[in-house]
Amino acid sequence: MSKLAIGSPAPAFDAEDQHGTRHRLEDYRGKTVVLYFYPKDDTPGCTKEACSFRDLSKDYAAKQVVVFGVSPDNAASHQKFAQKFELDFSLLADVDKKIAEAYEVWVEKSMYGKKYMGVERSTFVIGPDGNLVQELRKVKPETHPTELLESL
Repeated sequence: MSKLAIGSPAPAFDAEDQHGTRHRLEDYRGKTVVLYFYPKDDTPGCTKEACSFRDLSKDYAAKQVVVFGVSPDNAASHQKFAQKFELDFSLLADVDKKIAEAYEVWVEKSMYGKKYMGVERSTFVIGPDGNLVQELRKVKPETHPTELLESL
């Protein structure tokens, strides 16, 4: 059973981004935070999603929203990905998968009949009070950032 519930406190996080800067949820009190989880840097779906967030970054900023991408890749991988696609937001390195587990997105997946553990593409919106406002699971990378922006 999920421990995540809309209106309840979002799980805390503390992670480095592609520049080596630490980000903690508590540092963003008073702002709306979008935490989007994606499986892997520089793969087709993840690139589409990241570039869409990049293209909408001024619109998110205008709504006082801070966007973080989160994947199990390390900071060096995030740095290459961010540079290659000129991403202007932080990508959090969740190498130990603690954030993914706290948000219940580290799940069993299946491809070609083979089961493995991986990140379920999901997004969470955390309100200025630190509570969960939206939980979006199995989102479509192409359209998700636009649909999310319209819902904020």
